[in-house]
Amino acid sequence: MEIHFLGVGEACDGNQPNTSILLKTGAVETAGRILLDCGFSVPHRYLSLHPSAEELEILWISHFHGDHFLGIPLLLLWFWEMNRAKPLTIIGPPGVEAKVKQAMELAYPNFISRFGYSLVFHEITPEEQLHVSDSTFKAAYNEHSQPSLSLRLELHGKSIFYSGDGRPTPMTRSLAHGCDIIIHEAYGFEDSVPGHGSIRACLDFAREAGTKRLALVHMQRDVRLQLVDEITEFQEKYTDLEIMLPEKGSTIAL
Repeated sequence: MEIHFLGVGEACDGNQPNTSILLKTGAVETAGRILLDCGFSVPHRYLSLHPSAEELEILWISHFHGDHFLGIPLLLLWFWEMNRAKPLTIIGPPGVEAKVKQAMELAYPNFISRFGYSLVFHEITPEEQLHVSDSTFKAAYNEHSQPSLSLRLELHGKSIFYSGDGRPTPMTRSLAHGCDIIIHEAYGFEDSVPGHGSIRACLDFAREAGTKRLALVHMQRDVRLQLVDEITEFQEKYTDLEIMLPEKGSTIAL
């Protein structure tokens, strides 16, 4: 499996596209792709990979802030333009179907009725497990300014934790336990911004979860530029934890 970071930035970062992760499993001919979040700047990053219109199988939406879901209309439009026929599964918090259709109608009125492919929606809450294709989806709420779901995704014997936005909660700590990798929002260096994670808290979170790999994303743009040296020091201190600060376009093998 490959974890490809289409973007790792927060909403207003002019250098790093919105945080979005593309999971690649196997050959395109035998397995599809899973996209985690799709904000304003994500579709062009996805299209730069020159995928076929049929590749993407599942789209996960953590919450309904624009830098996590308002790229969907353009992505769906491109699928229509390229004559996609395969259904697309979209998974997200309660209300995901209404939100996606509302966004599509605002961006491109009346286009959903013209699609040659169907949209299959699944709502998920922390009480559920959702099995789609070979994947198992489990979720838990973060502490954020609106309901935001962390995800535990299990497939092909691997487990990935993706935080979406927000500070850890007891529910997300339980969800992340034993995952092969944690990809977590770390907006600040310390817990100084309400509803957002921090680098220090993510380090503690990863250690408590028993993971060996931590990727820090969605970092505030100035923090990202100013604290590279400090993050390097953490990497030297936390020798039991591989700490990654991925750039747009970087790939991790799992």
